[in-house]
Amino acid sequence: MPYDSISDLPDNVKGNLPKHAQEIYMKAFNSAYEEYKDAKKRKGHSSREATAHKVAWSAVENDYEKKGDTWRRKKH
Repeated sequence: MPYDSISDLPDNVKGNLPKHAQEIYMKAFNSAYEEYKDAKKRKGHSSREATAHKVAWSAVENDYEKKGDTWRRKKH
């Protein structure tokens, strides 16, 4: 289900990503959750929620990269 605030995000997101990356994750997740409500738009047998999480991580990885155990903003 969509998230109302970053404090509602899963622990693996809150515990690892900087605040700005969490905001990106939440916005992308919520958008994808709405976009992929129709199962015909999802690949394979992925659930709506699993698809939204994949989209959200991909959105984060557009601007952030993991260095060791730390997520850092990419230099563009």
